[in-house]
Amino acid sequence: MRTEAFSAQALVKLLRNQKIATMAQLRNALGTRAERTVFRKLAELAYRTSYSHRGRYYTLDDVADFDDRGLWSFREIWFSIRGTLVSTAEAWVQGAEAGYFVDELDHALHVATKDALRHLVRDGRLTREKLRAQYLYCSVDPAVKRQQLVARRARAAAPHLGGRLPEAEVLPDELKAAIILFFGLLDEKQRRLYAGLESLKMGHGGHREIADLFGLDVGTVARGRRELLQRDVELGRIRRPGAGRKPVEKKRPRSSRESKR
Repeated sequence: MRTEAFSAQALVKLLRNQKIATMAQLRNALGTRAERTVFRKLAELAYRTSYSHRGRYYTLDDVADFDDRGLWSFREIWFSIRGTLVSTAEAWVQGAEAGYFVDELDHALHVATKDALRHLVRDGRLTREKLRAQYLYCSVDPAVKRQQLVARRARAAAPHLGGRLPEAEVLPDELKAAIILFFGLLDEKQRRLYAGLESLKMGHGGHREIADLFGLDVGTVARGRRELLQRDVELGRIRRPGAGRKPVEKKRPRSSRESKR
């Protein structure tokens, strides 16, 4: 009977001792030149590869101390509870309140993410939207993407009666949530009219800024302004059934023959 020449425990001992290891170090621990043998033994263990450094480093799940974001680093080598950089980038963008620009995700994950994001968009796992000469990466779920775009534009600037809202870092969470919720509840006509109202409050050139803010066509905002200024709004379709004044019934003038009777 053939005895097992290699033991996964040699890998466990190495990884628990130095926390991470390269493939060359794992081969040396097993006493083999074959990567295939190493992978066969790793398959017996709960292990992960780094998402930084092109996945060159390995660790064990019980060695990695993942934080509340699902990340762990050792000697500036990064690991994710989600595995690869592609999977990690996808999860982060899908769950982001306002999506991610490339530089933001680079900073959050401590690695360059542009190629991974392009790969995800190409495969239909993420979408992107151009905002002010940058691509914002968003969820593929239309409803989630819409909320992410609204949140992103609210961060940039949201006009209100007193002027602009402060930047997102100082914007109260309750107010930001209210803006996102309110805009999401509006139908197409209401969004047009609301955008028109806000552009009127901003004055000259406001329609262009509001269009960029809410992701609307400039013509749509201009139409909303025009409808409000000209009072060209179909109130009957906005009011609930039975609301408003009752129509005045016009009396038909009596004919001359009827008046003589």
